[in-house]
Amino acid sequence: MCRGGSAIISPLGKVLAGPLYDQEGILFTDLDLGAITRSKFDFDGVGHYARPDVFQLRINEKPHRSVISDGKK
Repeated sequence: MCRGGSAIISPLGKVLAGPLYDQEGILFTDLDLGAITRSKFDFDGVGHYARPDVFQLRINEKPHRSVISDGKK
């Protein structure tokens, strides 16, 4: 069903180990924890959610039909 493809990717997007396809195995690598901080200079994945002037989430809680038919056959 699934060939696998396990991998270890750094916060900056560099492939550190793998991918491992069509076999069992364990991937090992050395991690640079400082890369986490450096990666946030390139991409802040949660920062814009904290800015109401940029992002606003609205949820429609009213019940609605899953399928809508225009009546044509």
